[in-house]
Amino acid sequence: MQLKSFSQTIQVTENQTAIQYGSGLLPVFATPALIALMENTAMQLISLPDGSSSVGISINMQHVKVSPVGADIQCTATVSSIEGRKYTFEIIATDRSSEIIGKATHERVIVDIKKFMSKIA
Repeated sequence: MQLKSFSQTIQVTENQTAIQYGSGLLPVFATPALIALMENTAMQLISLPDGSSSVGISINMQHVKVSPVGADIQCTATVSSIEGRKYTFEIIATDRSSEIIGKATHERVIVDIKKFMSKIA
């Protein structure tokens, strides 16, 4: 049986700040790092056949609250629909006090690795 939701918790490190990503000038959890956490959390919900992978094709995300280095961030992805090879997820990230720091709708598609990689020019 396939999982319907998955959660994981990380602690924000210096390597995940806006300064390190080049997405800002402050030592806070970077939006690109939050997106990566959300994609990784969603990815855990897809059972892949041999020779396959999943790739993100869209994300609509709002980063609504600042998080300092050392903050614990819990990210939960829930499968909202499956259409053939395309999976859609609703994702919520919260801090230690259960306040929402970000939310997203994310889509991933299952691809054949060899066929996908053969398209690289």
